[in-house]
Amino acid sequence: MKLKKTYILFANIIVVLVLLFSKNIEAQIYLTNPSFEDEPADATLPTGWWKVSPNTTPDILPGYWGIYEDASEGDTYLGLITRENNTFESMGQKLPERLIKDVCYSMSIDIAHGENYAGYSNPAKVRIYISTKKKDRQQLIFESEASESTEWETINFDFNPTKNMRYIIIEAYHEKLNQGYKSNILIDNISSILQCDKA
Repeated sequence: MKLKKTYILFANIIVVLVLLFSKNIEAQIYLTNPSFEDEPADATLPTGWWKVSPNTTPDILPGYWGIYEDASEGDTYLGLITRENNTFESMGQKLPERLIKDVCYSMSIDIAHGENYAGYSNPAKVRIYISTKKKDRQQLIFESEASESTEWETINFDFNPTKNMRYIIIEAYHEKLNQGYKSNILIDNISSILQCDKA
């Protein structure tokens, strides 16, 4: 009898753990190719991403334009620039599941600065938007400082969608775009999107 009770207790614990684990898995939204793994190349979109802004020709690094630092995760990472003609690069993708209005989500992203990026060597910011449409910037969920560090920095942030959203957009940016500002931002290791406890 004691053995049977122990077995039932153990079985119940296993069921609870499986349910908790399953709930945790369901609460994650995975991006396609979040660390930009691909063959290093200049002016090339990494697998799983599409261009949003005209003149978007991102670089899959290292190995081009004077950038040879190691990736923060995996083998390759992304380089985005802003140009002297007031243009900038941005990419996006469709998420496998919707982000739900008013739910708290958390993410992280690794960023760095390319010190000698073929003339585009000023520090840039990275902005992240979510949207209901493929190329719309409907809600800004993150904006970094202009990164001046050549070392990778992991930044965590939370956000609450203002409506149900299905698309994510990542772009290089700087307030001095209209002043002929040539800059770069290196990006790697975007996390999956997790639900958080905040309302």
